[in-house]
Amino acid sequence: MKLAVVGGGSTYTPELVDGFARLRDQLPVDELWLIDPDPRRRELVGGVAQRMFAHAGHPGTIHVTDDLVAGVSDADAVMFQLRIGGQDARQQDETWPHEVCCIGQETTGPGGFAKALRTVPVILEAAELVRRHAKPDAWIVDFTNPVGIVTRALLEAGHRAVGLCNVAIGFQRRFAGQFDVAPDRIRLDHVGLNHLTWERGVHLRGDDGVERDVLPELLGARLDETAESVEMSPALLRLQQAVPSYYLRYFYDHDLVLDEQKHSRTRAEAVRETEQALLERYADPAVVEKPAELEQRGGAYYSEAAIDVISSILGDKGDVQALNVRNDGTFDFLPDDHVIEVPARVTRDAITALPVAPLDADMAGLVAHVAGYERLALEAAVHGGRDRVLRAMWAHPLVGQVDRAEKLTDLLLAANKDLLPWAR
Repeated sequence: MKLAVVGGGSTYTPELVDGFARLRDQLPVDELWLIDPDPRRRELVGGVAQRMFAHAGHPGTIHVTDDLVAGVSDADAVMFQLRIGGQDARQQDETWPHEVCCIGQETTGPGGFAKALRTVPVILEAAELVRRHAKPDAWIVDFTNPVGIVTRALLEAGHRAVGLCNVAIGFQRRFAGQFDVAPDRIRLDHVGLNHLTWERGVHLRGDDGVERDVLPELLGARLDETAESVEMSPALLRLQQAVPSYYLRYFYDHDLVLDEQKHSRTRAEAVRETEQALLERYADPAVVEKPAELEQRGGAYYSEAAIDVISSILGDKGDVQALNVRNDGTFDFLPDDHVIEVPARVTRDAITALPVAPLDADMAGLVAHVAGYERLALEAAVHGGRDRVLRAMWAHPLVGQVDRAEKLTDLLLAANKDLLPWAR
């Protein structure tokens, strides 16, 4: 089995390699190809990855290259984990929206829109090479943000693709720890769009094999603890009778988050510092295991989520995972071709959303609003043009006002003129 990681020089990659090493019975990898244009990252990340496989006694071979065609040729599956513009672009995404009193964030709001504009053209170009050179039935597993928009771009272009996020698996692990059970005994009613999701049920399987929904306990006796874990008001969780993902904070507590952002360093600055420390660790030939500092990088349970979906696809397991897939009638208020994040059945031939209960009006309204923005954002990312950018910006629920959208559009294009050829 050959797997390829486009963006393999990411400091995330040893997390993935650690998972492949630990879970090799679940996913037996013969060749792992790490593809990245940065020679320093190829050397450091590739070196520690190779040492990790050797230390774990893994029989597979890790190859490191900047040649995308060589890396994806005859691959069984290809993972995309790209950050176009690196942490410098992220720093901009997290700051220029503040000039117009909007949050700065790399996946949500104006900053997330900028990331989509930079990312979609590059992803589509790489995906065409995967289509031409990987195995005919190879899947693309996208971990590149904004996952919902990027995954829809891939699907609209006819690629076999699925989007992956670690929010659901993070909640599963958190709830399993709270109830002191193995993670596979927790099943979630996870619904929404990428980075716009709620847990509407938390089903705990007992020793007798019978499930019970422990959400009432999480929103009852454990309400304060549950609300604190997502940094939101207990009253909000009680009213919704659901646990929102942390990303809903950007909508429900926008002004509070904006004030926090203005008085603290950006996430990009923190990640850049962590990445530098990680790369220094990776350069040490004595490092043969995943460094503890990697936990500060984010992406908790990333490797488990990735391995779960790849092994399910290639093993044709037919199990259920929370993934980014076509709507196809799941939410009757969205077009079939929109990408949603819900439990889906995974086979080698198809990944299909399972039916879910209708969303409450407040959830459905926000999902519909963000979905409308996402569709306009993808059109702007594919075709370019200031008017398309302006229309999508205006449509975002965190923007709304025309004058604000005009100013944000100008700021976005100025900050990204070197990464968006049509914006110069």
